[in-house]
Amino acid sequence: MILFTGLSVATVPAKAQDTSNGATGLPLPRFVSLKSDRVNVRLGPSREHAVAWTFVQSGLPVEIIQEFENWRRIRDWEGKQGWVFKSLLSGRRTALITPWEKNDRTPLRNRSRSDAVIVAELEPFVLTSVDQCAGGWCKVNGTNYEGWLDQTRLFGVYPDELIED
Repeated sequence: MILFTGLSVATVPAKAQDTSNGATGLPLPRFVSLKSDRVNVRLGPSREHAVAWTFVQSGLPVEIIQEFENWRRIRDWEGKQGWVFKSLLSGRRTALITPWEKNDRTPLRNRSRSDAVIVAELEPFVLTSVDQCAGGWCKVNGTNYEGWLDQTRLFGVYPDELIED
């Protein structure tokens, strides 16, 4: 079996999706990913606002919870919020595996069923690409693995969200 490790910090699970439309016409909240290896998160929606923190890994999932002109208010897997310029975000879907847990591994299965063969066990904080989600399962992939995960074990998709391939 293959084991994968990732980041190691505490977090809270994604909240249930209660959608409305933002100024762009896209649903709020919604998940996106970071486009760059260096993304400044600001205290307000302008370059004049101070930088609260900086992400240093591209591909991390964040939740857009508000829009203002070219700025997006985001929430990360720890629940921290701030403003990011829209060009630093991507519609590419990614997820972190159980960032709210420290030790429990998540079984990666060869099919979207709880009794399907386990092909690997993924550790918390593994960053994965999301190909599709349906029926409570998401097809994911990364370096040296591909398979299906229980959708509730991911930060970056909503519990019953449908994502088509």
